Amino acid sequence: MSNSGATLYLADLDMTCRFLRLPQIFSTCMSFSLVADMGIHRGYIGNWFMFIWCFCCAVTLIILTVELRRLPSEFPFFWYLSNTYACYSALLCLSASIIYSITYVQFLPYGPYRDRAIAATAFSCIASVFYATEVVKMWERSKIYKTSCYVLTMPGLLKVLETFIAGIIFAFISNTSLYLHQAALEWCVAVYSICFIPAALAILLNTGEWECRLPRPFPLFQLVLSLLSVLLYISALVLWLLYQFNEEFGGHPQQSSDEDCRDELTYDMCTWDQRLAVAVLTTINLLVYMTELGYWACQVSVETKALPRVS
Repeated sequence: MSNSGATLYLADLDMTCRFLRLPQIFSTCMSFSLVADMGIHRGYIGNWFMFIWCFCCAVTLIILTVELRRLPSEFPFFWYLSNTYACYSALLCLSASIIYSITYVQFLPYGPYRDRAIAATAFSCIASVFYATEVVKMWERSKIYKTSCYVLTMPGLLKVLETFIAGIIFAFISNTSLYLHQAALEWCVAVYSICFIPAALAILLNTGEWECRLPRPFPLFQLVLSLLSVLLYISALVLWLLYQFNEEFGGHPQQSSDEDCRDELTYDMCTWDQRLAVAVLTTINLLVYMTELGYWACQVSVETKALPRVS
């Protein structure tokens, strides 16, 4: 990024993002406040998402304070972090809205607590829209001023999705009773960790503008890494489905067969639901890795065709 391009980019982006900071802060603050007001009725799931909304609100407030003090012009690296944060916040608020409504809100009895939970979900959806709008605006500005930011590229967005989905999987498998009884399931957890580490490192290296330290040729390296991740995720998906939902391998094919899910009065996800959630998330992340594999296969193919042929 040239100095003149960076200056124009930061000045324009500074004005654009300020109009989005206040509604982002207001929406996440309202979600946090509504759930906090529910007291003991918010449940374990409510506590978790209350933390997410509080975190997003606090970090956005810090970013707004930094912007008002004109510090980003002195530290351009700040904008790379801000771009990355906006991508993750949009996904966090969107997933909070979906998971909170599916796993908690629908089981609440009609009354004031249910109304507060629904309102919190609505404000979370609104917050995700504002964060997504910020990402779109940053992408448009980067095209206009010909600036580069890794998380605003196709491979960068795919890496954000991969690490984000893996993070949700880690949250579910924090319940060690899901996998410690089987070595095959422990392998699945190892796969999630093995694939998460290089994806997170790629984001950190590119966000810190250290991509020059990555292996060359970079597309070929990413192609091999994506292929390995796809194969590992396929093995994890097959083993997880077999050992969690097949009776021959000690699994529970139906929710009613799991003793932890027989209490109809509970507002939290039972063990069988957690197993199903991990299976669904593993499938989604596998599709993301396959998309990345296709992208890097195209890049390698283009570079190969561009190489001079030796007669």
